[in-house]
Formats: sequence, structure tokens, C-alpha cells
Amino acid sequence: MTDAQRLPGGYELSTDPARIDLDRVHGWLSADAYWAIGRPREKQERAVAGSLNFGVYAAASGEQVAYARVVTDRATFAWLCDVYVDPSVRGKGIGTALVGGVRAHLEPLGLRRVLLATEDAHGVYAKLGFKPLDTPGHWMALAFEQ
Repeated sequence: MTDAQRLPGGYELSTDPARIDLDRVHGWLSADAYWAIGRPREKQERAVAGSLNFGVYAAASGEQVAYARVVTDRATFAWLCDVYVDPSVRGKGIGTALVGGVRAHLEPLGLRRVLLATEDAHGVYAKLGFKPLDTPGHWMALAFEQ
């Protein structure tokens, strides 16, 4: 993907980290995303700095309307996380276009797998080829107290 890719409906997808509206992204995630409620701004800044970031912007105004980040070694593995679409533009296919853009960006890297976790957006991800783990019993997690 070049820095900016046109999406339907007058939106564009970009991987330019300089375009990320950190105030907006932190506000969305820390106040409205069930997985990140209360996340401190400093932690969000570190997450953005250490990740591959994707923003969707209204082409006319440049206003950011969606965000996703990917934690990856760019060779074997990636974790898609912090996918968020502003409530004012939900239902317009922006989430699907965002995740499709992420998928297209990652596909040429030859990754073995891209993981994600979701409580409520399985249908969005299934449209783009994501499916439940074949062997969930093989996976483990280490969770630190927050």
C-alpha cells in the first residue's frame, strides 16, 4: 500500500504515522473501547510508536474516522488490535475497508498468521478470511495484573 489509498464514500486509508490523531485515538480507546477503557495516554503513545498504524480519514477534511494497529515482526506473525471506527460513521463499511486494507498491506509479507481478539465483530472479520483458531488448546496467554 502506498501512504494513502482511496476508499469508497470519500475516505482514504493511510499508514503514515504522522497523520494519526493521538488525542482522538486515545479518546476513542480509553473512553469507549471495552478492551482499552482507562488506558493511559502515555501507554497509548508507546503502543502507537511500537506498531504499524492504520488510519482512515475523511478525504475532504482530513479528519480521522477510524484506527487500527498491528504488532508484527513483519516476517512470521502479526496481531491486529485496537480496531476502532468512530460511532458517527459506523455502518458505512469503513471497518471492513480498514481491515481489508490492513490485510492487503500484510499479505505480501509472507506472515504465517495474523491473530486478533473480538467480543462483538466476528462478522466483520469473517468477511475478510478470519476464522476461529483450529487448535485453540495449543494457545496460551500470560496476563499481568494491571
